[in-house]
Amino acid sequence: MKAQANVTSTDLASSLKRYFYSFLINQRRLSKHTVSAYRDTFKLFLPYIANKQKKCISTLCFNDINADIVILFLQYLEDERNNKVQTRNARLTAIRSFLRFAITDKPDLLADMQPVMAIPEKRQDHFTFDYLTKDEIDVLLNVPDRTCWFGRRDYILLLILYNTGARVSELVKLQVQDVDLARQQAIHFFGKGRKERIVPMWSRTVTELKRWLVELPQSPTAALIPNRYGEAITRFGVKQRLDCAVKKASQVCPSLKNRHISPHSVRHTTAMHLLQSGVDLTVIALWLGHAKLETTHQYMQADIEMKREALAKLPVVGANPNSTINGKSEDILLFLESL
Repeated sequence: MKAQANVTSTDLASSLKRYFYSFLINQRRLSKHTVSAYRDTFKLFLPYIANKQKKCISTLCFNDINADIVILFLQYLEDERNNKVQTRNARLTAIRSFLRFAITDKPDLLADMQPVMAIPEKRQDHFTFDYLTKDEIDVLLNVPDRTCWFGRRDYILLLILYNTGARVSELVKLQVQDVDLARQQAIHFFGKGRKERIVPMWSRTVTELKRWLVELPQSPTAALIPNRYGEAITRFGVKQRLDCAVKKASQVCPSLKNRHISPHSVRHTTAMHLLQSGVDLTVIALWLGHAKLETTHQYMQADIEMKREALAKLPVVGANPNSTINGKSEDILLFLESL
């Protein structure tokens, strides 16, 4: 029995290695960020199983994975790690992806793993997000001190975020060669799944980028948004500069106080402003690099809900709030009753 356990344990470990090296990296050629996200899932999942099964990680086998323990793991993510539903669903996707790979390699696992594969994703009740109004984004863009290099850098950072709706992972990878000012007046992004998209720039962005490029090293591979050492700014750096700008802007714009404004909030802002300007949903989906139109459609649902709430605050059409009888507003039914 001990020998059998060792073989099974080795099978789990070797399957994981083949899954990452052979399948995800070499066959599917997923991006570094996607592979890292899947890796992080198993860095959490394996210790959790080992703790529940009271075993060492090195001795875990496929028999230790079942629907009950996966459901408990997903609940642990939400309750103890305070993960959002999106993160919970992403972890489940990674686990099911690995198990599909393992079943293909070892068909005898199918019966045992089917209950795990049948675990549904958790639905979100609402698509909630924070975004800035036009006045708020204008205040935010006016915060950087453009008399100094760092202020001009921060201004370009915020302007590109707002113009393009870029993910922060896309922003930090931008190089000088990704900006086309001569022909397309657009920025080339390589987003999720290594998909390329071209986002047009507003005339204001074109003008400011022409000035900014003069201050950068004349190399096609130079970072478009560098840190103080000339290297590409990090994701943490983008968040830190945005936090600083929001803090200063809140002194002028009180509605920004005590709000959690992230780079993704600016992305939401871009989408909502494009939608409210009458831009078609399919264009917004291409603008943001959404793989599915359903993702973009949620902005329309949010916009409709806001319009509905605004409409509910308006007085009823035809009502005359100034009409009174004996100095008091009267309900029409009471008025008719008194005749």
